[in-house]
Amino acid sequence: MTLDVLHGRYAAWFRARLIRRYGVQDAEDILQEAWLRLAPYQGVAGIRHPKALLLKIASNLAADKFGRRRRRDLHAGETVAAQGWNIELPSQTDEMFAKQVVMGLPQPLRDVFVLSRIKGLSNRQIAEQLGISPKTVEWRMTKALAHCTAQFRR
Repeated sequence: MTLDVLHGRYAAWFRARLIRRYGVQDAEDILQEAWLRLAPYQGVAGIRHPKALLLKIASNLAADKFGRRRRRDLHAGETVAAQGWNIELPSQTDEMFAKQVVMGLPQPLRDVFVLSRIKGLSNRQIAEQLGISPKTVEWRMTKALAHCTAQFRR
């Protein structure tokens, strides 16, 4: 069975099942990843129990997702407590908004922002990787930060 046939036959059932089990937001994330993980199986002749396979993939993805979230929150909480900081950790909604703001940047600004803030590269390393001058990297980073700041102030 091809992935298209499986998707056409089981997509609505699978989505409803995941929403009931994990909630809308987590279900959507798991759903997308599950279909990607199912793709290598399409060459395998005769998946005998496609529903069971989909649920097993989703279950494994959920366990990984929730385990990572729990470890991240535990580590963040320990760091906050150890430092004596009195701060509130960002919610999932805050994290999604931040991702949307970054994804809303024009591509040249986003490339520089991600390489700097996410990958931790220096301006010189970014310039070499993108084939631009360090001054251009600095200019783009300034524009990206201004854009992000304006979005967060809304």
